[in-house]
Amino acid sequence: MFGLFKSSNVKRIGVNDMDDLIGKVDLIDIREPYEYKGGALKTAKNIPMMELMSGANRYLNKDRTYYIMCQSGNRSRQCCSVLSKQGYDVVDVTGGYGSYAGSKRK
Repeated sequence: MFGLFKSSNVKRIGVNDMDDLIGKVDLIDIREPYEYKGGALKTAKNIPMMELMSGANRYLNKDRTYYIMCQSGNRSRQCCSVLSKQGYDVVDVTGGYGSYAGSKRK
């Protein structure tokens, strides 16, 4: 459903399968602020990767699901791996903003 599949304990969804979910899920863009300002998906909250990983408990609740995205999918994959091992329910948005072809850009 929605291109979601599970591999190595991290759930994944393709960025181009996100349109119907935008505004309905907690979407976190882990790119740097200058990247985020250059364009982002609607409703995405910007929390840079290192800030999120070093203080996840300040931003995330373990009883919620968070969709994590970056520019190409590399950082989100790494971040989701770390966060899932810490007990957070995260979904890796594969492909990243650079591959997004939908209509939900800010």
